[in-house]
Amino acid sequence: MMKKREFYVVIERDEDGFYVGEVPQLKACYSQGETIDELMENMKDVITMCLEELEENNNLVSLNEFVGVQKIRV
Repeated sequence: MMKKREFYVVIERDEDGFYVGEVPQLKACYSQGETIDELMENMKDVITMCLEELEENNNLVSLNEFVGVQKIRV
Protein backbone atom coordinates (compact mmCIF):
# COMPACT_ATOMS: atom_id res chain seq x y z
CA MET A 1 0.00 0.00 0.00
CA MET A 2 1.18 3.49 -0.88
CA LYS A 3 2.01 5.91 1.93
CA LYS A 4 -0.34 8.86 2.50
CA ARG A 5 0.61 12.07 0.70
CA GLU A 6 -0.85 15.57 0.73
CA PHE A 7 -1.74 17.53 -2.39
CA TYR A 8 -3.18 20.97 -3.04
CA VAL A 9 -6.36 21.13 -5.10
CA VAL A 10 -7.04 24.34 -7.04
CA ILE A 11 -10.81 24.79 -7.19
CA GLU A 12 -12.85 26.89 -9.62
CA ARG A 13 -16.55 27.07 -10.40
CA ASP A 14 -17.48 26.71 -14.06
CA GLU A 15 -20.25 28.49 -15.97
CA ASP A 16 -22.70 25.65 -15.17
CA GLY A 17 -22.09 25.93 -11.41
CA PHE A 18 -19.95 22.78 -11.11
CA TYR A 19 -16.82 22.83 -9.00
CA VAL A 20 -13.72 21.88 -10.98
CA GLY A 21 -10.53 20.83 -9.21
CA GLU A 22 -6.99 20.30 -10.42
CA VAL A 23 -3.81 19.12 -8.70
CA PRO A 24 -0.95 21.18 -10.18
CA GLN A 25 1.64 18.64 -8.96
CA LEU A 26 0.15 15.84 -11.07
CA LYS A 27 -0.16 16.04 -14.84
CA ALA A 28 -3.77 15.74 -16.11
CA CYS A 29 -5.16 15.28 -12.58
CA TYR A 30 -8.54 16.97 -12.45
CA SER A 31 -12.18 16.26 -11.72
CA GLN A 32 -15.49 17.99 -11.00
CA GLY A 33 -18.50 17.79 -8.70
CA GLU A 34 -21.79 19.50 -7.97
CA THR A 35 -20.59 20.32 -4.44
CA ILE A 36 -17.14 20.82 -2.96
CA ASP A 37 -17.61 17.63 -0.91
CA GLU A 38 -18.43 15.66 -4.08
CA LEU A 39 -15.48 17.26 -5.87
CA MET A 40 -13.07 16.31 -3.09
CA GLU A 41 -14.25 12.68 -3.09
CA ASN A 42 -13.80 12.60 -6.86
CA MET A 43 -10.36 14.19 -6.48
CA LYS A 44 -9.27 11.47 -4.04
CA ASP A 45 -10.15 8.85 -6.66
CA VAL A 46 -8.37 10.61 -9.52
CA ILE A 47 -5.28 11.38 -7.40
CA THR A 48 -5.07 7.70 -6.51
CA MET A 49 -5.27 6.76 -10.19
CA CYS A 50 -2.61 9.32 -11.14
CA LEU A 51 -0.26 8.09 -8.40
CA GLU A 52 -0.77 4.46 -9.41
CA GLU A 53 0.10 5.33 -13.00
CA LEU A 54 3.22 7.21 -11.90
CA GLU A 55 4.24 4.31 -9.66
CA GLU A 56 3.79 1.83 -12.51
CA ASN A 57 6.10 3.98 -14.64
CA ASN A 58 8.57 4.56 -11.76
CA ASN A 59 8.01 8.33 -11.96
CA LEU A 60 7.02 9.18 -8.37
CA VAL A 61 10.23 11.12 -7.86
CA SER A 62 9.26 13.54 -10.66
CA LEU A 63 6.35 15.19 -8.84
CA ASN A 64 6.33 18.96 -9.25
CA GLU A 65 6.45 21.09 -6.11
CA PHE A 66 3.36 23.25 -5.62
CA VAL A 67 4.52 26.78 -4.81
CA GLY A 68 1.28 28.74 -4.53
CA VAL A 69 -1.26 30.92 -6.26
CA GLN A 70 -0.61 34.55 -7.11
CA LYS A 71 -3.11 37.15 -8.28
CA ILE A 72 -2.06 39.42 -11.14
CA ARG A 73 -3.84 42.37 -12.74
CA VAL A 74 -3.43 43.11 -16.41
